[in-house]
Amino acid sequence: MKISTKGVYAMEIVADLALHAGEEQKESLGNIARRRGLSEKYLERIIKALKEKGIVESVRGARGGYRLLVPPEQLTARMVLQAVEGPLAPVGCLTGETDCQMDCNACPTRPLWQEMWDCILDAADQVTVAHILAETKREEKRGIDRTEQI
Repeated sequence: MKISTKGVYAMEIVADLALHAGEEQKESLGNIARRRGLSEKYLERIIKALKEKGIVESVRGARGGYRLLVPPEQLTARMVLQAVEGPLAPVGCLTGETDCQMDCNACPTRPLWQEMWDCILDAADQVTVAHILAETKREEKRGIDRTEQI
């Protein structure tokens, strides 16, 4: 299983929103794209998926933009990644999406894939956007400034 650029950029978008937007303040996708050096058009597709899953909301108007609907302390990497990547399963048989002709329950490697998937999901549940921001602050103290990148 490989996290695509959509997953990577989705994590960057939510970290950016947590850092630069708030309850009253919204952030434009253009500003996020400029800070990240990414295509705004590509980010539009990603933020649409985040919006559909209830992770972000858009507000129209002169003071419009995007903001998180889920607090950074509760927003996990799993929530964000699954919003844009799907179930994160290492093989399709775990989600019923397979062309394999073998009975999944009789497959000798299925327990391995299930264990790997469980580990992936557990790890993704352990990391919140707040953890990512806390790590950014620790790096700042060590002289590494990533705030303009987030």
